[in-house]
Amino acid sequence: MTSSMKKNHKDKKPRVEVFEKKNLYHDIKAEKKEKLGNNEYMAKLRDLEVELVKLQEWVKANRLRVVAIFEGRDAAGKGGVIKTIAGCLNPRICRIVALGIPTEKEKSQWYFQRYVSELPSGGEIVLFDRSWYNRAGVEKVMGYCTSDEYEEFLRSCPEFERMLIRSGIILIKYWFSINDKEQENRFQDRIKDPTKRWKISQMDIESRDKWIEYSMAKDKMFSYTDTRQSPWFVVPADDKRRARLNCIDHFLSLIPYEDLTVKAIKLPPLKHDVAYVRPPITEQNFVPEKY
Repeated sequence: MTSSMKKNHKDKKPRVEVFEKKNLYHDIKAEKKEKLGNNEYMAKLRDLEVELVKLQEWVKANRLRVVAIFEGRDAAGKGGVIKTIAGCLNPRICRIVALGIPTEKEKSQWYFQRYVSELPSGGEIVLFDRSWYNRAGVEKVMGYCTSDEYEEFLRSCPEFERMLIRSGIILIKYWFSINDKEQENRFQDRIKDPTKRWKISQMDIESRDKWIEYSMAKDKMFSYTDTRQSPWFVVPADDKRRARLNCIDHFLSLIPYEDLTVKAIKLPPLKHDVAYVRPPITEQNFVPEKY
C-alpha cells in the first residue's frame, strides 16, 4: 500500500472517531427552562397546526412524497409528537406507520421489504413510529438478529436511503433524546395511569438494565447512517411540550411550501322540504344518555 493510499484509507474513518471524541450523540439533557404554561403551549401549537395544514395542501397539490422517521428510547415522546402532527391533518394524506413484530414470512424476506410497502404515494406524508432502524437498536441490543444481519444493515441502510432520496422521496429522521431520570419518571407515570400501562411492554422491562448498550448501539448507528444526504436531527426531549413544538417547527422548515389552504366560504341556508315527513322517532335505536 502506497503512502497516498494509506492516507486515503485513514481518511475514511474519522466520522466515528469525531463522534466518540466530541460525544455529540450521547443522550443529552435539555437546557433547564421555565415550563411552558398550558395557554402559551396551546397558542404556539395552534400556530404550528395552521402551518401543518398549509404544508399538507402543498404536498397534496404537488404530489410530494414525505417520510418522517421518529426514533429514540422508550418514553422519549415519539408517539406524542406523531399524534400531534397527524391530529390536525387529513388521514388520507398523512398516515402513521407503526409496524409490529415481523411474521415468519417477513423474516424470510429482504429486511427492508415490509417497510417499502408502507412508503408514500404522490401526495402523501408517512410518519414512521419506529422504522427499519429497529435492527440497529432493539434487535441488536436484545439479540433478535445475528451479528452478520446487524453489520449488513449498517452497510446497506445508507445505500437504501440514498435510493429513496434519488427516487424523489423527502426523508427526514428524528432522534428523541432523554436522560435516564426523565425516562424513569415517565415509566412511573405510566404505571400509575391505567390508561397508559399498555405502553410498557415486557421488552421495556427487560431493557432497563441495558441503558449503556442502547447508547453504544445508537452511537454506532449514527456513525454509519448520519449522512449528508440523510442526516439525523436530535430532539432534546426531557421537556415534552418544548420537544413537540421544536420538532414540528423544524419539520416545517425542511419542506418549502406555499399557502394553498381553502379560503373561508359562506354556507348557503339549509332548505327544508315541507312535503317530507320523517318516520316515527320510536322506530330508531338511540344510545342511552348516561352523561
